[in-house]
Amino acid sequence: MSRARIRLATAVLASTLAALVLPASAHATAAPGAGVGALQPYRYHAGVQPIAQIPLQGAVNVRDVGGYYTYTGGQVRKGLVYRADALSKLTAADISAVGALGLKKVVDFRIPMEVQYDGADKLPAGLTATSRPVSDLGLYGTLVGAISSGDPVKQEQMLGGGRAEAYMRDIYRTFVTSPENRVQFATTLREIADGKQGPLLYHCTSGKDRTGWMSYVLLRALAVPEATAEGDYLASNTFRAAYDAQVRAGLKQSGRMQNPDLLIPLQEVRQDYLDSATAQLEADFGGFYGYLTDGLGLDLRTLAKLQDKLVR
Repeated sequence: MSRARIRLATAVLASTLAALVLPASAHATAAPGAGVGALQPYRYHAGVQPIAQIPLQGAVNVRDVGGYYTYTGGQVRKGLVYRADALSKLTAADISAVGALGLKKVVDFRIPMEVQYDGADKLPAGLTATSRPVSDLGLYGTLVGAISSGDPVKQEQMLGGGRAEAYMRDIYRTFVTSPENRVQFATTLREIADGKQGPLLYHCTSGKDRTGWMSYVLLRALAVPEATAEGDYLASNTFRAAYDAQVRAGLKQSGRMQNPDLLIPLQEVRQDYLDSATAQLEADFGGFYGYLTDGLGLDLRTLAKLQDKLVR
């Protein structure tokens, strides 16, 4: 059996065992230096997982996905996969900083309407984004319509009373149920696994929902503990908080929204949004491994390649 397949088999076994014995709230990290396959020595520490943000002026949620420890005692390599919000407002200094990452591919999960309104990515010379739209169930259009109406009654009817939260949960379910969406995520994972593919960045508009789900799936496929992957997902609230508050203040000041707090459920990531997607994959595919193999169509060779390329 190849080294990559051994690592994959160990990761699947370790993840399965840990899911049975660890409390759901634990933020788990494998102790550095633990040997592959040694299931007992791992120590789990709350709140110590690294998050490597790439500070930019024109984007606030750009991060290296690497650095996390896995159940198997490995660590996700840095410098290979990045996640981001839209790159359409990058400054010249930002573009230089992005150029220093050595990216070979940028994947844009935004739908055409988002690109039309927000603009195409600004990237270093020689790099062009690959459009790979993932459906938002019309959320962006709904949001534009609600704000542009300037009608507080209409805005309340569209977004208030828990409707915004329900909309978000529906969107997350379609990450799992939509064959088209699954193809986009699966294609990106295959490219990440490709040993000939250099550093890759994927993003959507806010870098939190479609990008958040993509990152959650990737980290769990690498045997990063579930609670750690959830922590990476929820960290978008920290990185986006100040910017999103400025957006709400601007809408109120301009008179376009009397109650811009209606937007908060759409601006934030929440555990119950993520839970909607994971509950859906349990219902449709019997669990995370079934989602990877049956839902995304990833074979064991591809999963082994992910492990071999991204975990050291």
